Amino acid sequence: MSLPAVCFRNVTKVFSVPFRREKIVAVSNLSFEVAAGQVYGLLGPNGSGKSTTLKILLGLIRPSQGSSEIFGKDSQSIESRSKTGYLPENPYYYKFLTAQEVLEFYGKLSGLGGRKLKQRVEELLELAGLIYARNRRVGSFSKGMLQRVGLAQALLGDPQLVVLDEPTAGVDPAGSKQIRDLILELKRRGKTVLLTSHLLEQVQEVCDRVGILARGKLVREGPLSELVSIKNQTEFIIEGAGEELCSEIRKLISQAGAKLVVERQPQESLEKIFLDSTL
Repeated sequence: MSLPAVCFRNVTKVFSVPFRREKIVAVSNLSFEVAAGQVYGLLGPNGSGKSTTLKILLGLIRPSQGSSEIFGKDSQSIESRSKTGYLPENPYYYKFLTAQEVLEFYGKLSGLGGRKLKQRVEELLELAGLIYARNRRVGSFSKGMLQRVGLAQALLGDPQLVVLDEPTAGVDPAGSKQIRDLILELKRRGKTVLLTSHLLEQVQEVCDRVGILARGKLVREGPLSELVSIKNQTEFIIEGAGEELCSEIRKLISQAGAKLVVERQPQESLEKIFLDSTL
């Protein structure tokens, strides 16, 4: 059995409020796993603990109790971070650098050089759809283009796990589609993606599994197809059926020789699941 890409075990994080005898529980007894090769969406309203969860995973802060792992390695260890690429919500780059220079700069910081660095930069510019803008300064880039530069930068070290914090926030529909396509391409290549987002419709298009946080607790979690299914209801999609078949479902379909193409549970939107779980 392969190791999960991400594993949280009973993680709690408590922050002390300076100059006050108060403590804030940002994350409470959080446990979940992300299987290798999955796209996992971590959802929640502002203040639900999403950012704290990512910071613990990335080794930026330590949990008050519990543990988190990346491919079986403690996420606080340097070894685990070598397998991880990260795109923050608002990446910042020197505005006078071009897209190509940004990738070359961070590639050198990652220990790449020479022909290997040049080849990797070419691959990522193509993957991110930025070949045409390789010599443009990033100071002139749209938010969507900056996010794609950031995603390319997160992939420089060919990580097994890619962590994306609100990757499409503030991005126009065309840019959002390009980023969604990039996420799906990463999945096709066998990468694991953990993302947070407020754009639930987009999450529904790319995620295999979803966890919903509210007030620091995981209130819903599971495969997306199961979460959005409405129980005790079934819908039929009928091909070649006349109007008269609508009143009697299976019996009349059989009698009329029509083809039952799909039988499945109808689904409600991820947005409704999210609001019902967090309000």
